Amino acid sequence: MTQPQSRVLVEVSNSIAYVSLNRPEKHNGLDQAMILQLVAAAKEIRKDLSIRCVILKGEGPSFCAGLDFASAAKNPMMMPKFFIKLPWSKDNMFQRVAHIWRDLPVPVIAAVHGNCFGGGMQIILGCDYRIATPDANLSILEMKWGLIPDMSGMATLSRLTRVDIAQELTMTGRFFSGEEGAQYGLISKLSANPLEDAEALAKVICEKSPDAVAATKYLFKKTWKKDTRGALLWERLIQLRLLGRKNQKIAMANGLAKGKEPRAFLDRTSFK
Repeated sequence: MTQPQSRVLVEVSNSIAYVSLNRPEKHNGLDQAMILQLVAAAKEIRKDLSIRCVILKGEGPSFCAGLDFASAAKNPMMMPKFFIKLPWSKDNMFQRVAHIWRDLPVPVIAAVHGNCFGGGMQIILGCDYRIATPDANLSILEMKWGLIPDMSGMATLSRLTRVDIAQELTMTGRFFSGEEGAQYGLISKLSANPLEDAEALAKVICEKSPDAVAATKYLFKKTWKKDTRGALLWERLIQLRLLGRKNQKIAMANGLAKGKEPRAFLDRTSFK
C-alpha cells in the first residue's frame, strides 16, 4: 500500500485493486504529482497478473474536480511538459492519465460521487463502467477556461453518447447530475452507494476466467463500431488465443461439473 501522504493510494484485496485519488482538501484536483502517480499506479497494476479488476474512487467530498489550474500556474513547466507527445508514444501525459485505464487488460470501474469536472470527467470516461450517485455534479468544464477536452475525451465520448449531446455539453461546459449523465449514456448505473455497487460488480467479474475477461475487454476495444468483416476477424483471432489455455480448460471443467466445488482460476496471462 502507498503511504498516506501520497496523492494516489493503491490497495489490493481479493484480486481487486482499489485506486483512490487522495487530495480530499482540494476535491482531488489534478496536480503534477497526482497525474504522475495515477499513471504509475496503472502501470503497476498492468504488471500484477493477480489483479482481475480495478475500482477507481476519490477520497473526501468529490471524485475529482479536474485540473488544478492554481497549482499548474505555480509550476509553469508542467503544461508544456505534459502536453508534448514523444515521437514513439501515441499520447501525451494529459491524455495518458485518462486513457491508460481503457488500455489496462482488466476492467476498471469508477465509483463517482460529489464533483467530477474536466479532467476528472475524462478519467471516468476512460473507465469501463461508471457508477455514480444520482446527485453527482458532472461537467465537461474545459470551455470555462477557453479550452477543449484534450485528455482523451474525444476517443471516449464518441463511444458513449450521441454527437449532439457531446457537442452541447462541451460547448456549454454546463453542470449536469449523475441522473442526467445516465440518460446521456455517460453513467453506467446510478447508486446511493457507488463503491458498494462497484465492489459487487468487481466480485462477479473476479469469479470468471481472467483470461476471458481480459480478452473480452480487448475484443470490444478492437471491434466496437468497426465494420462487420473486421469485427469477425478479431473474434476469430482473439478466440484462438483463448482456446486450450489452462484457464479456458478450468472454465470448461467448472461449467460441466454438477454440484462440485468449482476450481479456482489461475492468474491471468498477459493480454494486450
